Amino acid sequence: MATILPVGGRPANPPEVGSARDFCHDATAACDNRDMTDEALTPREVADELGVTVRTVQRWIADGRLAGNRVGGRIRVPRSSLAGVAQEARQPPSRPQPAARSLLIANRGEIAARVARSARQLGMRIVAIHEPGDTPLAGVDMSLPVPSYLDAAAIVDAARRAGAHAIHPGYGFLAENASFAAAVIDAGLTWVGPPPAAIAAMGDKAGARRIAEAHGVDVLPGYDGEEQDDATLQAAASGIGLPLLVKPTAGGGGKGMRVVRRAEDLAEALAAARREARRAFGDERLILERLLDGPRHVEIQVLFDAHGSGIHLGERDCSAQRRNQKILEETPAPSVSPELRQRMGRAALAVASAVGYEGAGTVEFLLANSREFYFLEMNTRLQVEHPVTEAVTGRDLVADQLRLAAGEPLGVRQADVRWSGHAMEVRIYAEDPDAGFLPAAGRVLHLRWPQEVRVESALNLGTPVSDRYDPLLAKLIAHGRTRDVALEALRRALDDTELLGVRTNIRFLRWLLDHPMVRNGEVRTDAIDSLLLPDPSPASDEAWASAAMGARRRGLLPRGTWGGGWRTNAPPIVRLQHGADERAVQLPSAGQGLAVPWAVDEERASVHVDVDGQSEEFRLTPAPTIEEAIRHAAAHGEGTAALVAPMPGRVIAVRAGEGDRVEAHAPLVVIEAMKMEHAVVSPLAGTVIRLAVAPGQQVQRGELLAEVSAVG
Repeated sequence: MATILPVGGRPANPPEVGSARDFCHDATAACDNRDMTDEALTPREVADELGVTVRTVQRWIADGRLAGNRVGGRIRVPRSSLAGVAQEARQPPSRPQPAARSLLIANRGEIAARVARSARQLGMRIVAIHEPGDTPLAGVDMSLPVPSYLDAAAIVDAARRAGAHAIHPGYGFLAENASFAAAVIDAGLTWVGPPPAAIAAMGDKAGARRIAEAHGVDVLPGYDGEEQDDATLQAAASGIGLPLLVKPTAGGGGKGMRVVRRAEDLAEALAAARREARRAFGDERLILERLLDGPRHVEIQVLFDAHGSGIHLGERDCSAQRRNQKILEETPAPSVSPELRQRMGRAALAVASAVGYEGAGTVEFLLANSREFYFLEMNTRLQVEHPVTEAVTGRDLVADQLRLAAGEPLGVRQADVRWSGHAMEVRIYAEDPDAGFLPAAGRVLHLRWPQEVRVESALNLGTPVSDRYDPLLAKLIAHGRTRDVALEALRRALDDTELLGVRTNIRFLRWLLDHPMVRNGEVRTDAIDSLLLPDPSPASDEAWASAAMGARRRGLLPRGTWGGGWRTNAPPIVRLQHGADERAVQLPSAGQGLAVPWAVDEERASVHVDVDGQSEEFRLTPAPTIEEAIRHAAAHGEGTAALVAPMPGRVIAVRAGEGDRVEAHAPLVVIEAMKMEHAVVSPLAGTVIRLAVAPGQQVQRGELLAEVSAVG
């Protein structure tokens, strides 16, 4: 049976449906003496009286044109406030606006390329934007510079100057920014996304919890109140119980989230979560929730038009996460039965309908082993993992967004939705799994994508990869008749992927897809963080030889008679270093072929070699100096440790000074990268004998931060 919800539609027995008499019976005794000329009406009653949709009423309440009062979790409208909108209600219904002919994409990277592809297929003119120093998107009609990808005013101005009719925000900060959506609409442009009121309602995670609960969707026990002082939060935590999750009211992506398993850790978790939330979202309000150990993360894709119709396109399992960042997604979810899909779909439609949703969105749930599910949040935008849904439904969700933004009807019923086969996606990040998955940077020196799967990326040879932006570089999507077929295709695709010049998680993804937990579809949200990762693959003799040959072929070796590794009556050699290893490598003969992919970074005078999918950097060993020899001896002396930056970033805190005593594993320097904090700890107890950085300083990967000695 179709689950088509009208505007403001709800499942059976919704909490808001009822007459003013019902409301008075449920509310306080003061209702008995109310002025019946100003009776309180439900949004449904207002809509019926004025001849408009419930969604229109919800918008009027959201923008202040109607007075809406919350009583017991329900919204009531005084009859006296209807006069102000009566004239507007008598206007003829709006018609679909003409389709936009020119689209500005307010984003960068792979999502900008993805949106551009669908827009081009619809015959639209494509306008892109780029920050100073960033690489403009290829294959567009125009790319305009903007001071920042987050500068809303500059982006709207760029759209005007380019003659764009619509703005698509992709995903990220602006996609879920109600003020930006309103600015686009106020400028007379088409906003490809949900109404600003819906964005605001779901963007406030505390308010979203309350909306879900009011519409019969379960939420985890927690605190989402306005009082945010430590005493209130600590008292609430005592009532909720441990383990506990602390997370920001604003934002998403795992930023600012902290798990508390011991009461004595709560104060520091609150402080750290506030700091990170303030930097990432400009809002330090927090929510407390009871931590559900070992759940699955299952989300429902929804589509709504402006005429009240809504459908869901099934679920995606996104349980494979590392530090709350998704890595692997698939549909259908291994744990979801048709009956459960139906229940979760109804809940998702109810939540989205409650805020007058339009366009594409995703309602996320936590699924317990008991098959009970709990509302997590709603993402009011296109999701990174949307391609797997496209693969099994045959829909183009970006094209759907563009059509719905133009006012077209949905044109499909729930009963018409069909799912075919299984689809899986992995995300390729610029990060270093061997260094705790810290962000990586570099330049793309060599690139080869697989041919038999869908690839979403904007990378090209020479593309710089900076830690200023999201580390997502590409997505690989495989579709097959069964889950096993899709999984095997995705694994082969990773083997066929080569990306040199920046460290990535490709090697880690190959290992992950071979893990029995993934093979058997038993991944939980906390599983990957608890796995014992394999040791880094050692560089083979062939990898060392490839590095040496690359150095010679690209002119990195010293010139002259004695350069190039020449030796009397012996094969030439070159001394290379790779991390802490140094080796004298015999140069292969000029005609010898090498199977290991390699590429030279001339700026850094280094060679990058593919070692089981990881870009490993080799450099010529410099001739030693007296000063370097002294430093090397001191740094490697017994009981002395040198702390180096594990990734590029900005020093935001130094926890000790020279001469201070520190304990083993105590945080010494805190670095911020990608708006997240990373503490560099002392590996031993001792005295800080050298401090090489200060707060505010930018550091590069491998740069010396401090030295600690156990002596003294």
